[in-house]
Amino acid sequence: MKIGVIGLGKMGKNIVLNLLDHKYEVVVNNRSPEPINELKKYGAIPAYSPEEFTEKLSKQKIIWLMIPADSVDKVISQLKPNLNKNDIIIDGGNSFYKDSIRRYNELSKLGIEFIDVGFSGGPNGARNGGCLMVGGKENKNLSKLFVDLSVKNGLQFFKSPGAGHFVKMVHNGIEYGMMQSIAEGFEILKNSKYKLNLEKVAELYNHGSVIESRLIEWTNLAYKKYGNELKEISGVAQESGEGSWTVKTAKEMKIKSKVLEDSLKARRLSRKKPNYQGKVITALRSEFGGHKL
Repeated sequence: MKIGVIGLGKMGKNIVLNLLDHKYEVVVNNRSPEPINELKKYGAIPAYSPEEFTEKLSKQKIIWLMIPADSVDKVISQLKPNLNKNDIIIDGGNSFYKDSIRRYNELSKLGIEFIDVGFSGGPNGARNGGCLMVGGKENKNLSKLFVDLSVKNGLQFFKSPGAGHFVKMVHNGIEYGMMQSIAEGFEILKNSKYKLNLEKVAELYNHGSVIESRLIEWTNLAYKKYGNELKEISGVAQESGEGSWTVKTAKEMKIKSKVLEDSLKARRLSRKKPNYQGKVITALRSEFGGHKL
């Protein structure tokens, strides 16, 4: 199978390397040429314009987008003149699910298939296999592609446009709440009278306790690198769109989401007044997603 990948940031680059390991032919395109040139050395087929990109794909074009949500419409509009009926666009980024529904409907009128994929696992998951939440019309011909990019049992298909991105959006909302809880707990531990070694606490929590998890593992790694004070870490906890999208969707559904709302407020508060909880969240985001410290 030949597949095109647009967007060669941390996630996109590693997806390309993963696909090359699985013996796919991969055509790559990016806004800047540097990552294209880098991946060319590993066997990817370079394309420096939308026209060259589509020319180098197979008759039925399969295109994976790994780009910011606010760039998806622009890139699709650039591709459309060179797309034909039965071509496939897969959006593997963090797009708002209602936008994915709209894109599905717009492209369906042209006979172009649009598939939304929520991809969890960060850069490491992109490189070695992640958790894939696939929405849209099921296409059996793409089953191997999704299996190759996922870990064992880390793939589910949800038969409705936008469903993959909806499931991923809620996943990220839950992530906000869990990370905020960890940040609050470790600030309490840090300020107790016991002068605890937080690296050891996190390591202990991650061996047999009820809260054992990948997030606690990353907490342990962060304290191992930066110590109790997390001195090198920013106290500003950044947010992506998906936390606020989840809260907004809950309100539309008239569902209470106090934990998610409070975790979102805490991140916004940290922008005005950087704090220790912000440091913990920033450290975690760096460990699993490679975000800036």
